[in-house]
Amino acid sequence: MKALLEFLKKYYYWIVFLLLESYSIHLLVRYNTYQGSVWCTSANAVAGTINGWHKEFISYTRLKKVNATLTSENIFLQKQVADLRRELDKIQTSPNSNDRLVRDSLKGFTLIPAKVVSNSLTRDENYIVIDKGEKEGIHEDMGVVGGGGVVGIVFMTTPHYSLVMPSINVKSSISCRIRHSNYFGYLQWNGGSTCTAVMNDVPHYARVRIGEYVETSGYSSVFPSGIFVGKVSGISNSPDGLSLQLKVSLGTNFGNLTDVCVIVNDRAQLDQLQQKLDAFESEGQ
Repeated sequence: MKALLEFLKKYYYWIVFLLLESYSIHLLVRYNTYQGSVWCTSANAVAGTINGWHKEFISYTRLKKVNATLTSENIFLQKQVADLRRELDKIQTSPNSNDRLVRDSLKGFTLIPAKVVSNSLTRDENYIVIDKGEKEGIHEDMGVVGGGGVVGIVFMTTPHYSLVMPSINVKSSISCRIRHSNYFGYLQWNGGSTCTAVMNDVPHYARVRIGEYVETSGYSSVFPSGIFVGKVSGISNSPDGLSLQLKVSLGTNFGNLTDVCVIVNDRAQLDQLQQKLDAFESEGQ
């Protein structure tokens, strides 16, 4: 109490001045319209500014809580995205009609699964490298298939890798036929789009329609018969005019090819049979 009296005694003239000044301002604002309006406007502006500072301060103090909430929501959304991605992958990897056709055609054959290591698409002579080779039982002239059908033929091998000549190589030639009608020809690629090739040497009298399936003929030891190759998307005369040339939309998407299977054939037995035939012909001569 004594300290308060000392304070008032020391600064009473300032206190009196402030009281009188406040009363004077009150009288000026109350009994003068213009000064009153200016005072109200200024007071509202100051109050608005103070309120804005107050809200910003409150918002700042709540940032930690808001950030935690946003983090939780973000984690929840990421989980939803991951779940949706897994479901989409399941849908995309579900066997379609082409996959089933390929699997059905390869029943009873031994398959060696492999991963594509490298894949060229922009050359005339494209090649694919896979991560399996002689150590896994792969050798030259073995057929290679994927989920979309025929991929190509093993061209060269090393102990742990193999070089595959795909059907999108201008030197590739694969014996094919039209499903059900059995008209056959040779699948070849003339460059350009990796989604299409042509089937040459189809006779003029063949009744072929757009959309018919093209499959392997089985006339070689490389591929068994009935493996899906593609669909007929165009029909025209061959350049020499002696046969039909069919445009084929390939079943294999070489742009995103990652997994393939190598078909194990009975090449050794075929070689032995050929040797016996050669020996027999030699004796006959």
